[in-house]
Amino acid sequence: MSSYPPSVPPQTTTLRQRLADLRGPAVPPRPLDARALAALAANPGCGRRALLDGAGVDKTALASALGTPSAFGQSQFALIRGNSFEARVKGDGGADLLRLVHERLGAGCPPPGRDAPVPDLTAAGPEGRAARTALALREATAAGSWTLLEHPMLALEVAGTPAYLEPDAVVVHPDGRWTVVEIKSFPMIDGAADPAKVGAAARQAAVYVLALEKTAALLPAATVGHLALLVCPKDFSNLPAAAVMDVRKQRAVTRRQLDRLARVEELAAALPEGLSFDPARPAEELTEAVAAVGAAYAPECLAACELAFHCRQQARAADAVGALGRSVRGELGALTTVGAALAAAEGHDPTDDPTAVALRRAARLRAEALETAAARPPYEAQEAPACPC
Repeated sequence: MSSYPPSVPPQTTTLRQRLADLRGPAVPPRPLDARALAALAANPGCGRRALLDGAGVDKTALASALGTPSAFGQSQFALIRGNSFEARVKGDGGADLLRLVHERLGAGCPPPGRDAPVPDLTAAGPEGRAARTALALREATAAGSWTLLEHPMLALEVAGTPAYLEPDAVVVHPDGRWTVVEIKSFPMIDGAADPAKVGAAARQAAVYVLALEKTAALLPAATVGHLALLVCPKDFSNLPAAAVMDVRKQRAVTRRQLDRLARVEELAAALPEGLSFDPARPAEELTEAVAAVGAAYAPECLAACELAFHCRQQARAADAVGALGRSVRGELGALTTVGAALAAAEGHDPTDDPTAVALRRAARLRAEALETAAARPPYEAQEAPACPC
C-alpha cells in the first residue's frame, strides 16, 4: 500500500472557472507555500488574504499594479547567510543535527550513529518528490533507526488543491516519531532568540506538521511530534544551537484557517460578478476590487503580506484603529475608528459602554496630571536645597 497522501478530489468546473476569473484569464494560479500559510495563521481574521491566497492571486504583482509595491522578502545577503549556515548544520551526514535532535527530543532512544541514513529524495516534479518522500518516511519508520530527510517534499490540501511544501529537514526517530526541524540564520543569544522570529518559525513548522499528519495517518507505527526543533547560530558564531518549539497552538490556528480556505467558494460567491484581481486591469478597477473584500490590517502585516502597504493606506484613510496595532484594536472594542475613540475620551459618547467609560476616566486623569504639572514652578525657579555641610 502506498503511503502517498490520497488523491485530492477535483474541484468543480464552476469553482475553477470562478477562481480563474478572479485571477485573470491569462494568469496562472500562484501555489501556496509554508510561509504564506503561516502568514494566514498569523492574521486569521483577514478575509482579503484568505480569498486572494485561496484563489492563487499573485499579491506581489497586484500590489505593484495598485501603486503600492512592497519590498517584501529576504535580502540576498540573508539568503546566502542562511544557506551557508544550513550547509554547516547538515554537514558530515547531518551528525550535528541528529545530535541536537537526540539531546532535545530523543529521550528514551539510543543516540544516533555516525552513519545514520540520509535517503535520496530526488524525483521528477513536486508530485514525484512528494511520493518519494512518503516512501522514504515509510521505509525509515519500518527500519526503526534514526533517519534524516533533507528538504523533503510534503503535500497538503489547501482550498481543494494540493500545495507542495518543503521543510528544511524531517528526522525519523527509532520509535517511529517524526520531528520537523526549522533551520534559521537569526542568532540565539544566551539561549534565547527574537520572539517575533521564533513565532514565525513556529507557525511555519506547524504547517509542516499538518502535512506530515496526512502521511502518518496511513502508517500505524508513525506519529508526528507536536514539538519541533529550531536550530539557529549560537550567539555570534556559526555553531548550531537548538530550542524546542511546541506548535500545538499554531497547528490548531492553521487548521482553522485551512478549513476557512476550503470555503473559498463562499467567499468568492459574495463578490459582484465581473470582479477581477488581474494585474493587467487599470489601477482604479483593482482598487475597487480589493476594497470589496474585507481586511484586518495591523502593523504586523508589513512583515508578512505583500499587500500590507495598500491595506495600511486604506486603514489610515478610514481612520481605523487597527492601523495602531492589534492590541489597541482589541482594547477599544466597539470603537472602530480613532475619531470615535477620541470623541468617547472627550465625553461626547454618553453611553455606559465600558470602553467609553474607561477612556473618559483616562482623559480626566491626564487632564488633572497636566494641571498639576503646570502649577509647579519651573525647575530653574525652585529654591535650591541648603547644603547640609
